[in-house]
Amino acid sequence: MASEFTRFCALSDLPLGGKKPGKVEGKIVLVVHTKDARLFAVSGMCSHQAKPILAGKVRNCTITCPTHGARFNLETGEPLDLPATSPIETYEVRVVDDWVEVSTSPRAE
Repeated sequence: MASEFTRFCALSDLPLGGKKPGKVEGKIVLVVHTKDARLFAVSGMCSHQAKPILAGKVRNCTITCPTHGARFNLETGEPLDLPATSPIETYEVRVVDDWVEVSTSPRAE
């Protein structure tokens, strides 16, 4: 089944090393543009206690929850540290006509 996508932001609004929160189908999503020009879209909420990870530090394809320090793989959503034991949702992301688009549904686990 093909994914449906929605426009998220202009690519120019998301510089290398930047991140941008927004809503997709009512869920908070964080799009990350890594310094090596890769784009990822993940849930904006930590799976540990549903705390926002929007201000989390991004490094080496991971994001760290600023509340309790759990790190997540941006590509798979898998937790890399306790206290998180469940993954965060990830979304397909693409660029079309200089717009960042995010799938309207999270990737299947």
